[in-house]
Amino acid sequence: MTSPPGVAAARAEARGLTRAKDRLRRGAHAALHPVVAGLARIGVQPDHLTVAGCVISAAAALAFFEGGFRLASALLCVSGVCDILDGELARERGASSVFGAFLDSTLDRLADALVLAGIAGFYLEHLLELAYAPSRVLAELSHGLEPRTWAILTLTAILALIGSFLVSYTRARAEGLGLECRVGWFERPERLVLLIVAGLFGVGPVMPGALIVLTLLSYWTAAQRVAHVHRGTRGPGRLTEGG
Repeated sequence: MTSPPGVAAARAEARGLTRAKDRLRRGAHAALHPVVAGLARIGVQPDHLTVAGCVISAAAALAFFEGGFRLASALLCVSGVCDILDGELARERGASSVFGAFLDSTLDRLADALVLAGIAGFYLEHLLELAYAPSRVLAELSHGLEPRTWAILTLTAILALIGSFLVSYTRARAEGLGLECRVGWFERPERLVLLIVAGLFGVGPVMPGALIVLTLLSYWTAAQRVAHVHRGTRGPGRLTEGG
């Protein structure tokens, strides 16, 4: 059955984005291969890098919470490199394992939650400070910033966190049901890059805009995966397991 022109164009665009991501990933892996080889020679284990990446993400979350957005971006860069290196190191050493993959995915979710919670905490703390400083409220109102702006930003960061979890969960649940679910291009690397770039601009209007974009694209990607699973489970022999 021929797909409608609009659907076919959307699928072609998605395939193009996936190919571009694959080329970037291969380029990053090739550039880091000498580092991977060096780590393998000195006996570093992939799980060491996985845990290190999570710890550095926790430090980035604290930096976001304290308002050090540029420092947090630098830490996220290091954490992202660890995230690339652990898988490459596992392949280099021939040490890929089911537990290693499980640990990596689990700590990735924890790192995502900590970072976005740190950003949400920064905005929430600012809102609470206004409750004890009426003069600051008046000063911000003179610049068009209402107190509820900080509440909205806190909520946006929380919605971004939920959306990032949905992206991961929809794929994991589908694959747990025996369905391939690699649709949707806005995944963890894209979220990480978006937060790094926004953080480099410091505390200001860029991070709120990035959170809105992150939220919308995360929910869009999750919706794409739900639609993909729906198409894949229709008709005779479809999966009926609930969850």
